[in-house]
Amino acid sequence: MQGLIQRVKHAKVEVDGQVVGQIEQGLLLLLGVEKHDDQQSTDKLLHKVSNYRVFSDENDKMNLSLQDIQGELLVVSQFTLAADTKKGMRPSFSSAATPAQANELYEYFVSQARVMGLSVATGQFAADMQVSLCNDGPVTFNLTV
Repeated sequence: MQGLIQRVKHAKVEVDGQVVGQIEQGLLLLLGVEKHDDQQSTDKLLHKVSNYRVFSDENDKMNLSLQDIQGELLVVSQFTLAADTKKGMRPSFSSAATPAQANELYEYFVSQARVMGLSVATGQFAADMQVSLCNDGPVTFNLTV
């Protein structure tokens, strides 16, 4: 499972011109699910996303997590993160989870994040989405479990 997080001042997702998810300060998470992923790997990634220290403290050091600042989380499914780009000029998606498995783990991730008390917005699974954001820093990390 892969999660590309971006520290944002604000972010939103639109589908067919309608906003389906929107946050203020927090993290935009592009979530990629692979065939071998399960609820355990999902739990590990959620722990990492919610506790990864990417926000500045009073000394301008990245010492605070999403939970520390009570920031918001926008979760967007992104199957292209599972692409193998090592050979050739066209990505291979052979390691990506099936849509059913990916959706199940995506929904599980979102529900568990809400159980933790995080303020969560989402995109729309398998939709053609337009994502807008103001990357703060810019700060971007690829988290894997």
